[in-house]
Amino acid sequence: MQQIQIWLNQLDRKTYALIIGAAIGIIGGGLGIASLLLEPELLAGGVIGGVIALYLLTDIHAALYAIIAVMMLLPFGTVPFDIGFTPTLIDSAAGGFLIVYISLWMTGKRRTITLTPVHILIFAYVCWLLLAFALGLRHSPMTLNIARQFAGTLLALGLVFIVVDLLHDPQVLRRLVLVILIGAAVQSALAIFLYILPDHIADLALSRLGRFGYPVGGTIQYIESNPALPERAIGTWIGPNSLAGMLAISAVIIAPQVFAQKPVLKYRTLTLFVLAVVTIALVLTFSRASALAFAAGLLVIAFAKYRRFIPLLIFVGGLSLLLPQTQAYLQRFVEAFTASDLSTQMRIGEYTDSLRLISRYPIFGVGFTGTPDIDIYTDVANMYLIMANQIGLVGVAIFLMAMSGVFLYGLHTWRIAKHDPELDSIHLGYHAALVTALVNGAADLYFFRLDFQPLITLFWLTVALALASSRLALVKQG
Repeated sequence: MQQIQIWLNQLDRKTYALIIGAAIGIIGGGLGIASLLLEPELLAGGVIGGVIALYLLTDIHAALYAIIAVMMLLPFGTVPFDIGFTPTLIDSAAGGFLIVYISLWMTGKRRTITLTPVHILIFAYVCWLLLAFALGLRHSPMTLNIARQFAGTLLALGLVFIVVDLLHDPQVLRRLVLVILIGAAVQSALAIFLYILPDHIADLALSRLGRFGYPVGGTIQYIESNPALPERAIGTWIGPNSLAGMLAISAVIIAPQVFAQKPVLKYRTLTLFVLAVVTIALVLTFSRASALAFAAGLLVIAFAKYRRFIPLLIFVGGLSLLLPQTQAYLQRFVEAFTASDLSTQMRIGEYTDSLRLISRYPIFGVGFTGTPDIDIYTDVANMYLIMANQIGLVGVAIFLMAMSGVFLYGLHTWRIAKHDPELDSIHLGYHAALVTALVNGAADLYFFRLDFQPLITLFWLTVALALASSRLALVKQG
């Protein structure tokens, strides 16, 4: 890029004018042809998207913000054209981010990579994923879609290495909390708005996203898929459980900002309002696993630094259980713990079938492309069981070792970070959010299953941010 600028500066005015005129003519002609072939909204979207893409290619941090924005607002969106397969928006954003990062090395702006000891365990996990994937091809062929999804998973894991290497400034880590806060607030407000709308109008509104790969019609969700039962908030995530998982993690990242000495948002009242909106949207999803995970994250925050607020949390939680508006929600938890509802009974059946699969293929699992036996299947509403199904118990052990490494590293650096007003709230929030994700995974599978790329990306981005905040604490100590 710099060489091109030098070359342009050395041109005489006449040649320079000819080049600019030719460029304008080519772009104008291209837009004219496109206006004849494409619908106006597609053309406008392409032009705006192209301008945004060019800007993102000039700023690595902006590219990272774009990944978060796409993940939170249009998580399952795809580009409106086919190139043999249909790229998703989040894959496109992550791919652009990777291109910018590689260009930094190619231009000599980066010459060394900075990581943490935990990255050795994460690298071992990546290697085991590749091995399990390759072994799984012995009994089931790979499809183009599975290949793309697996590549997206590896790219999400790559964020753990790239983000930690890039983030050397506490202000950038703090700004990421603000980006997450804004994204969660917008998605929550949208989810609540769609929940309030009459079902047919909300369904029609979401169908407008059909051009970007979303389902057209039949998007409204109910408890146990029964319209006689309460509706569940979905936002643009379509699935209420996946929306709840994202909101729970985001809410736990935001929560420490309410009491932080140096919050990322100047007005605490506004932060508290956003947290309330996100919590309401989470409640309206009727996701019991995410609600419990959110509570677990809040308890981690409270025990780590804000123990004086534990009685208040207990009081608010107890009071909410007594309100008439929460009785239906409370009943859902009673049904879960007594296994008296259909969804819990189905989960128990899945767990039993999963244990049978693990007993047959305990070491490597069956891979990601299919199962060798017709009487078994890999999908089960538990991240650890589906992980064992596909990558074996050894893979689960490596994963748990990596997560333990993240927390041990974080615990070691917390003694430094808790005394730093710039780092304490974000360090605590990122680690508590990872606890939230891991607890949530006990009753849902979307942080591992290949077709849930947005939540896989969110999970590993949370790991990356936790590690980055820990490493920065050590750097600031000197």
